[in-house]
Amino acid sequence: MARRPLQSPLFTENPRDPWYFERRAHQRNFHRIAGVDEAGRGPLAGPVVAAAVVLPYGIDLPNVRDSKQLSPAQRQACYEEICSLATDISVGEVSAAEIDRTNILAASLKAMHKAVVQIEPLPDFLLIDGPWEVEIQLAQQALKRGDQLSISVAAASIVAKVYRDAIMVAHHQSYPHYNFAQNKGYGTKEHRIALARFGSCPLHRQTFRGVTSNTANRKTL
Repeated sequence: MARRPLQSPLFTENPRDPWYFERRAHQRNFHRIAGVDEAGRGPLAGPVVAAAVVLPYGIDLPNVRDSKQLSPAQRQACYEEICSLATDISVGEVSAAEIDRTNILAASLKAMHKAVVQIEPLPDFLLIDGPWEVEIQLAQQALKRGDQLSISVAAASIVAKVYRDAIMVAHHQSYPHYNFAQNKGYGTKEHRIALARFGSCPLHRQTFRGVTSNTANRKTL
């Protein structure tokens, strides 16, 4: 069931208001405001995935917040709600091989760029999680801890996380040794033991210390 937009009296000047940064942009005559965030900067395997989400201005999404603060079940429920109510959603991903060719920061920003440019028409303002802007000719604001400050960025963090988790679960069928379905490519103890025993696979980020240190004497699968 669609939720009613928040009424203007609920908007405050308090930066803790989840619509604070969207409202400031809206008051500057920006109307297609996209939150942008990524998932998967830290894992030892798999792509980095970014999402861009444009929400109807003022929509009530009380359960949407930083994806890291939600359980998998809560994330999934929020993901489904976001998908049903968002004006636009897009996702961009960059492979482990490209992360190795460049670096994780460059790959994360490229994934964000790919997500943004897939939205048609383009947003006219971006709210981006982190201290770096995306290399695109659009008005934008980078927000440290943006997924905790902006409803749009929080929504993007959820979409990116759920999408990336699904990728890693699918890869589990091809590489069951590493239990990607459980660890999603992160460097858990079980994952590191598997790396030491079986070596790496094409999904692993060969330039990451957690891969190189655990596979020094192993062959790639």
